[in-house]
Amino acid sequence: MDLQYRTTYSDRHGVETTTMHNDGTTLSLGLRGIVFSGREFDSLEPDKRSEPELLKQFSLVNGSLCECTIQCEMPVLLVVDNGAVSSLLVAQVKLGSQSASGGLDEERVFLSLRVDEEEFHSTGKSGWFENELLDLQQALPNGTYIKACINCGLSDYWLGGNPSFGGLLCFRDSKADYRQVKSKSDLFKLLGAIAKPLIVQETFLCPQFERREPGTGYRG
Repeated sequence: MDLQYRTTYSDRHGVETTTMHNDGTTLSLGLRGIVFSGREFDSLEPDKRSEPELLKQFSLVNGSLCECTIQCEMPVLLVVDNGAVSSLLVAQVKLGSQSASGGLDEERVFLSLRVDEEEFHSTGKSGWFENELLDLQQALPNGTYIKACINCGLSDYWLGGNPSFGGLLCFRDSKADYRQVKSKSDLFKLLGAIAKPLIVQETFLCPQFERREPGTGYRG
């Protein structure tokens, strides 16, 4: 799988348009002669063979891109009146500078959904795709939803928290067991019985998608 997203990258040196590649696990994009890749938007690291002189064009914290804004356009399906229509999820991720503790002093995620002549927005108050996608869902008309893993009845998150993007657990291979999960303890037991849980991105979609109902699993 090679999903390709039109991407706009901006930092103190300027703005440029590029293409982000997504194989379902890793994000990668080429910028000014260097390829950056990582599982999340805040963990994009330069290729180890990158020329030191070219790297001077970028700011890095813990080896990953920072002090920049990445905006990419992700095609998604939107279910409207029991039919699916093509729409565009625009994700803008703002990465700040290195903080005193060694991490980022700011990380913001803003989402907008474009469908036909309408556009819906998340509030951008968190740094997680989970929160912003759920926030965006609240802005959509009743009965309308993005057909993706975030809204699937077979997905949940780790008990100890989740990364900003791409840390969603998929239980499509343990459907019957997951449907019995109603608490933290239930999920803990199920995870203990699975050798290697399948991890997917919130925006991913597979043929086994089923609409999530309120009260499903640990995350509800």
